[in-house]
Amino acid sequence: VQLQASGGGLVQAGGSLRVSCVASGRTFSSYTMGWFRQAPGKEREFVAAINWNGGSTYYADSVKGRFTISRDNAKTTVYLQMNSLKPEDTAVYYCGARRALSDYYYLKEEYNYWGQGTQVTVSS
Repeated sequence: VQLQASGGGLVQAGGSLRVSCVASGRTFSSYTMGWFRQAPGKEREFVAAINWNGGSTYYADSVKGRFTISRDNAKTTVYLQMNSLKPEDTAVYYCGARRALSDYYYLKEEYNYWGQGTQVTVSS
C-alpha cells in the first residue's frame, strides 16, 4: 500500500483545514487508517483512527470535538477535518495504514505503511 497525503497549509487560529490521504491498492478497505502528527523536536503522536468500514473512530483527547476522521473506501481515501485549529496543532501530519485488529490503534509501531506527511501550520 502506498499512501499520499495532501491538503496541508497555513491557517489562522480558529480556522479549518481538511487533509486527505489517498491509498493505492485494492485492499484499502481492510486497513484501519490513522492520522498522526509530529511537531519539531517531538515524537510522532496519535491524532485519530478509523476502522475498516468507518463504523468506529478514535481520537486523541487533545483533538476530540474539533477534528473528524472519515474514509471513503470507493475512493481509497481517508480524511481529517480539522476545525477550531490552535497554534499547538502545528505539525507535519502523517497518515498510516494498519492491518492488525488489536485495539492498539494509537501506537505508531502498529502501523505498516506511512504517507510522506503534509505540513499544517496554525498562526496565532
